[in-house]
Amino acid sequence: MHPEDKGLHALYAEDPVTADRRLWGREVDPLSRRGFLKRSSLVAMSLALGASIPFARFMPGGLIPAAFAQSDEPFAIDGKEGLRVLNDRPINAETPAHLLDDDVTPARHMFVRNNGLPPEPATIDPGQWTLEIAGESCLTPTTFTIAELKERFETHSYQLQVECGGNGRSEFVPSASGNQWTIGAIACPRFTGVRLRDVLEACGIADDAVYIGYYGADRHASGAADKEAISRGVPMAKALEDESLIAWAMNDEDIPYQNGYPLRLVCGGWPGSVSGKWLKKIVVRNQKHDGAKMAPPSYSVPANPVAPGTELTDDDYVTIHSMPVKSLVTFPSSGVEHALGDPLEVRGQAWAGDLSVAEVYTSIDFGITWQKATLKEAPNRLAWQRFTTQVAFPEPGYYEVWTRAVDENGQSQPMVVPGWNPKGYLNNACHRIAVQVA
Repeated sequence: MHPEDKGLHALYAEDPVTADRRLWGREVDPLSRRGFLKRSSLVAMSLALGASIPFARFMPGGLIPAAFAQSDEPFAIDGKEGLRVLNDRPINAETPAHLLDDDVTPARHMFVRNNGLPPEPATIDPGQWTLEIAGESCLTPTTFTIAELKERFETHSYQLQVECGGNGRSEFVPSASGNQWTIGAIACPRFTGVRLRDVLEACGIADDAVYIGYYGADRHASGAADKEAISRGVPMAKALEDESLIAWAMNDEDIPYQNGYPLRLVCGGWPGSVSGKWLKKIVVRNQKHDGAKMAPPSYSVPANPVAPGTELTDDDYVTIHSMPVKSLVTFPSSGVEHALGDPLEVRGQAWAGDLSVAEVYTSIDFGITWQKATLKEAPNRLAWQRFTTQVAFPEPGYYEVWTRAVDENGQSQPMVVPGWNPKGYLNNACHRIAVQVA
């Protein structure tokens, strides 16, 4: 706050809207519908928070306090608890960070990301469900029942990270179209099934194979029978990894209906869109798969950095493969009150797509200083990793605990939203929670 603005203190206490207009010289809407503070001085922030901000001098310009960047709007989806709805046709819902504190994500807390309409439950019979393996580079096209998959191939279980490519989209400026995910389109449950590689090799992979694609039983959101909801895939190298599964179970139970029951593909570490749900067919291709939502701008980012709002052609894009390094504070929940003098336990999850996480750090002064957290090894490749630490606060006031992960190649999360892209993909900015210390 500049010295000449100190006369606004009393006005902020009585009429913050008028005070903001006087300070900024323009019409403002201080609070959005989700409770985000759009524009204000540090005085207004302190009044709204009910506390001083000890490290205010380090607070990045335009930052929305984490205390306001949350929503508690309730809704219900069968088999799910505590998720926040973003869209209801198709259903898309994210998980608040504090509900992701388990080492293995419970089914009730796994986010829902649907591109189309799931098959009607009455039409799903696991005993009759079939999976076709075909494509121009499949030597022996074959159809399997789930029972045949279980009988013919070795069963494997892996804990695998599944994250929507648009997780964090809500923070991009200018805004990007699509579901406005905050931080909760991530989960890491344990999947059980057979290796995709074993099934493809049993059917024969031609020498010219370069890609696989999937088709599910979900319908286009319009209901049109002649349109696919989504049909994506991965290069052969990813398809043939040990951890790429055709899965029928999650956490030793049936996969939840909204997450792909009775059969799904799981290719951990890449955008969740490559892990097809309600799986009916896999094709081995001699070219990059060309199904629905394979073409730019879907699940694609500019090959080179661009200015916000830049118009791009398809040739300017590259398809997203491995997701970037990221971390999430899962305890305590944002907005917690804490007693001065007591250390605060902080814990969370960190992941890095195809890579492992090497280090995790936390900060209480908006990234000026960082302290290293304790990081656990992953239970298997492509699973997230648990971190824990304790932080101490020097005086009463409003604080934010930030977390920053670094992957095995030395790539770190940025403190602010990374380079803009038209669809708002791959935001891996530091996560932060609000803490009131008294």
